Amino acid sequence: MDIQFTEEQELLRSSVQRLLRDQYDFDARRKIVASEEGYSRLRWQAFAELGLLGAPFSEEVDGLDGGPLSTMIIMQEFGRHLVVEPFVETVVLAGSLLEQLGSVEQKQSFIADIIAGNTIWALAWTEKGSRFDLTNVTTTARRGGNGYVLTGQKAAVIAAPWADYLIVSARTSGQQRDRGGVSLFVVDRRSANLDLQSFKTIDGRRAAEISLRGVTGQLLGQEGEGIAAVEACRDRAIGALCAEAVGAMSELNAATLDYSKTRKQFGTTIGSFQVLQHRMVDMFIAHQEALSLMQHLTLSLDAGEAGISRLASGAKSKIGYAGRFIADQAVQLHGGMGMTDELNIGHYFKQISSINIQFGDPAFHLLRYAQLDAAA
Repeated sequence: MDIQFTEEQELLRSSVQRLLRDQYDFDARRKIVASEEGYSRLRWQAFAELGLLGAPFSEEVDGLDGGPLSTMIIMQEFGRHLVVEPFVETVVLAGSLLEQLGSVEQKQSFIADIIAGNTIWALAWTEKGSRFDLTNVTTTARRGGNGYVLTGQKAAVIAAPWADYLIVSARTSGQQRDRGGVSLFVVDRRSANLDLQSFKTIDGRRAAEISLRGVTGQLLGQEGEGIAAVEACRDRAIGALCAEAVGAMSELNAATLDYSKTRKQFGTTIGSFQVLQHRMVDMFIAHQEALSLMQHLTLSLDAGEAGISRLASGAKSKIGYAGRFIADQAVQLHGGMGMTDELNIGHYFKQISSINIQFGDPAFHLLRYAQLDAAA
């Protein structure tokens, strides 16, 4: 599969490529990750000025109406450059939920600030022991005052230390694993009685464990009907993560091929050894298969096709295994230096490892795909 981009989409891609080439090389990225904040406000504002933060939103909320295709273009380039800024968390996850569920007032207030680069968001849905199950929610919310009061714990919330606002899933009725009764709430990250314990993720970003002890939240959407919205949001996030992984794979393949042409062993370049040529061909094939599947998923998301959740799980599993294979081979073919901090190979390895566990690892989605296929 080969998507034929429109003139506007080609312009978007070339603009992102130029910005990242000029401002986000590997050395700049290492400095950003090593900084106290762990991300660059300057780069985030540059993304906003280029229109990247508004690209997927519809024109109704003053976006550029680029949809999933614009997200795919952006995330592929972000994957190539190991971008750590929370585009998926703020735009794809929180932004799409706000656009899908928000009131007119919420859309006008929150989405405008996202597009302008004024706010960062995170989605707090995971809990200890939930194991990728969106319905496994023990955090509770009850009516109180002018809103709701939330109590509970959230685990491994990516980008939470950077966030101005959180979208939190909490149970307003039902039992722990009931599909019904889960609602979504907008929470100010600096609210009283909200405790945040931050940590670095394997790929150099920041996440946090969150404790809510009577924190005020603003209802997003209809009470008790949040799961369907989060499931649809997960499918869009999987599309973005797959694009990021494919971008990382392309860089690993290119770097490995270049290295094989210069590294000498036994008086000749290692790229001349047939067994290593076969391994690099397998890497190329794995990337091309992942690229085609990622494009198929993106086009299906853009068209709003039925059965998209099954396709998303299939893509997450297949691309996850392909990414792991390519990352493993790239490290092995580079030898011991493949995992050094000074070389970007190890950083791509960690990036793919992180992508693989977000919203479900390849094994989880392989099983889910089989279950959905049997039910179809």
